[in-house]
Amino acid sequence: MDALLNSLTEVELLLVRETAPERLAELDEDALLDLHLRIRRARTKHVKVYRRQAAAQVEQAGGRGKAYARNSRTRAKAEVFEDALARVSEQLASAARASAAALQAERLAAARRTGDRVPPGPPDRPASDRLEPQRLDRQPDHAGIPKRHASTRATGSRRQARRDNR
Repeated sequence: MDALLNSLTEVELLLVRETAPERLAELDEDALLDLHLRIRRARTKHVKVYRRQAAAQVEQAGGRGKAYARNSRTRAKAEVFEDALARVSEQLASAARASAAALQAERLAAARRTGDRVPPGPPDRPASDRLEPQRLDRQPDHAGIPKRHASTRATGSRRQARRDNR
């Protein structure tokens, strides 16, 4: 692993070192999001490079299995960034859960401070003031509906007649 880390560029090595557990613990949620984005971009870059090189070597080597060993360094670099991304993702999820719990606690504390135990809603009206529906029949009145129902029934009857005559 150390040999692989020594083969990384300085920028890549700094990026991987930022994912050390003690450094991740210092970061807040926004910083973790930024680091997650940078690590994911680096991982995607190395995976693309690995796939391109592997595809190019298949023809030269005579098969995918033979080309597999020739591309091990690039594959290992992609795995390093995959592991780093997993560490950052785990820490980001933990920070997001903590942030959500803090927001929920804050919201509940604000609700308790108001002293309003009943959730806000429409005011209760006396039975005599309640509105009655203006229409008891909820069926639409326009003229096209009976015609459409009749047409649908006629289509079904014609279809059944065709089946009966076979």
